[in-house]
Amino acid sequence: MKMGGLGCFGIALILMGVVGFSGPAQAQLTMNFYQKSCPNAEQLVKKFVEDHIPNAPSLAATLIRTHFHDCFVRGCDASVLLNFTSTNPSNATEKTATPNLTLRGFSFIDRVKSVVEAACPGVVSCADIIALVARDAIVVTGGPSWNVPTGRRDGVISNQTEALNNIPAPTFNFSALRTSFANKGLDVKDLVLLSGAHTIGIAHCSSFSNRLYNFTGVGDEDPALDSEYAANLKAKKCKTATDNSTIVEMDPGSFRTFDLSYYGLLLKRRGLFQSDAALTTNSNSTALVKQLLQGSLANFYTEFARAMEKMGRVEVKTGSTGEIRKHCALVNS
Repeated sequence: MKMGGLGCFGIALILMGVVGFSGPAQAQLTMNFYQKSCPNAEQLVKKFVEDHIPNAPSLAATLIRTHFHDCFVRGCDASVLLNFTSTNPSNATEKTATPNLTLRGFSFIDRVKSVVEAACPGVVSCADIIALVARDAIVVTGGPSWNVPTGRRDGVISNQTEALNNIPAPTFNFSALRTSFANKGLDVKDLVLLSGAHTIGIAHCSSFSNRLYNFTGVGDEDPALDSEYAANLKAKKCKTATDNSTIVEMDPGSFRTFDLSYYGLLLKRRGLFQSDAALTTNSNSTALVKQLLQGSLANFYTEFARAMEKMGRVEVKTGSTGEIRKHCALVNS
């Protein structure tokens, strides 16, 4: 999922045979994991977010997208933050993969890590910081809260190819999305709910311009995209097929508000990515979209919170696996 340009914060799912998503790893994540080792850790993270995100609210979308992209590659282990590792000295890490080139906020996470390190050196993982920052940033901007059990440890491997192979692409159809999410122990309901984070996202024209200018390779437009919306995008935003820099709101008119309008746009054929439009090509996912729209915002928040907590447990490293990095961009020497 390329979110925020949340790169598909885009976000999906058949519940069998998922390595690393089973009971033991999940059981070792607990609420208030740092209560004894660093009792103020979560409050320090929250305060930093509350002090700084109001000055840069657009970071909320990219921070939740960073969390999503991290969890889909080797699990939620902060591998997306690494600049290089001993096994990958060429720097071809997850950061350099196409889906992650538009991620921002790495320095923000580094600053949060510095604050926590000053209080409790070598105790709190970067993986937990990503998960906490993503939740707190969404809350500060008026979105839902969710439980973030902690105890994740940081990975020591980061590979560009693995990111390309595991992060759902904005061009995915429903079948590819379902498989991608299923590989991480997430189901169709999770797919629909996590895609809802696009309500505050932005995207670069390059992520969907093929739908406007060359959908099947003959200079045509994607017939699944509302023609009036497509014409407006071509006239005012993505004026050429090669525009790589212009950004577009995923949820026009409501992109600063975490609400249900994204789902309404899907039913109007105004989902920006092919992966957004794909949610209306399957009867089960379409039914879920309609149920969300017919329900209350509070219900959406509750269900989204459940899906986020579930995603935050994907293939986590706990116990003696991995490490607690001193610096989020570097493995410990």
